[in-house]
Amino acid sequence: MTRTFPTTFLWGAATAPHQIEGGNVGSDFWANEGRVPGMERSGDACDSYHRYREDMQLLAGAGCTAYRFGIEWARIEPEENLFSNAELAHYRRMIDTAVELGLTPVVTLHHFTNPRWFAERGGWLADDAVDRFTRYVEVVTRILDGVEWVVTMNEPNMLSMMTAMGRDMARNAAGGAAVGGGGEDWTSPTVDNGPRPVRLPTPDPEIGRIFVRAHHAARQVLRAKTSAKIGWSVANRAFEARPGGEERMAELSWVWEDLYLEGSAGDDFVGVQSYSVQYVDADGIEPYPDHPDNTLVGTAYRPDALGVAVRHTHEVTGLPILVTENGIATGDDARRIAYTTGALEGLAAAMADGITVHGYLHWSLLDNYEWGHWAPTFGLVAVDRETFVRTPKPSLAWLGGVARRGQL
Repeated sequence: MTRTFPTTFLWGAATAPHQIEGGNVGSDFWANEGRVPGMERSGDACDSYHRYREDMQLLAGAGCTAYRFGIEWARIEPEENLFSNAELAHYRRMIDTAVELGLTPVVTLHHFTNPRWFAERGGWLADDAVDRFTRYVEVVTRILDGVEWVVTMNEPNMLSMMTAMGRDMARNAAGGAAVGGGGEDWTSPTVDNGPRPVRLPTPDPEIGRIFVRAHHAARQVLRAKTSAKIGWSVANRAFEARPGGEERMAELSWVWEDLYLEGSAGDDFVGVQSYSVQYVDADGIEPYPDHPDNTLVGTAYRPDALGVAVRHTHEVTGLPILVTENGIATGDDARRIAYTTGALEGLAAAMADGITVHGYLHWSLLDNYEWGHWAPTFGLVAVDRETFVRTPKPSLAWLGGVARRGQL
């Protein structure tokens, strides 16, 4: 069956600043890289801070029409109340370059990382954290003229978990324990090799409510000072209940997703980010079963997850949707094309049932730094970590072809 998408549908890919820019020395994540056992260093990453035009040219040249990228708070405000006009100008050049190349910029204001000074002053658990973030957003509005899509925060539910991890690491360090927790090596919160280690906590609703407040405060500023459509992106677990697990799934869905989806009430859109399906029984979330098709981060090969996530998000919010991330960690690019084909089929079916979806942004444009690890490869483009030479994979041309035709 041929699936046809609207002519206004956005087709593209997504990145995060810390994962691709390199040299993000003022961030809290950079500081942790130097002291947490088992955590690889981001270093120069993909050097996209200097090579962003080349990255955008690859995306636009393939036929895509949108690029989601982030503004790094640690660069804009390297010290509290000290804002860098040069860095603001840098990110404005990125916006202008995207527009010049025919790419609609989708700008993310916070993608997991914080300024180091912010973390040292209590981070998101400090009493004035929301005020500090809002002040940063106010400054960034200076460069958002003409930007149509703004994501205030990336995956606040995952950020809630990461914030709790940081709190627990600090407590362990204060008590003389290994910074990594229990003397074990770092496990990225985005890696799902089997059942989650106990030390990776479930998102804390109390921390989650802080992010809801931060999002609402940022939205108020953005509404007053820009004409952008405003939303945030949520990491969708795409839960499915085993017989007898329905009640437990409802409880877990609220903790993992629905608190944040409900926090999007009043937004212009909500970002859906989905990678795999996970079963829930009466005892809780089941670990991914061992299977040869499992991805490089341990998740099950479930391209139908995107359709599940879009339908659940629509059910909870009723808002228009932008798929801000979807992809697969694999070294087999043919598998990436097959996965994305299945994901888009599920997306098109949801749209045919009346759900409004404005676009699809693949994760990720580049093979990048996966929050403490280099091995999982999600990119449409391979990057040599010594020379930074970009090598487009067949999946980039394939996705661009879908975009040009507007058909799957």
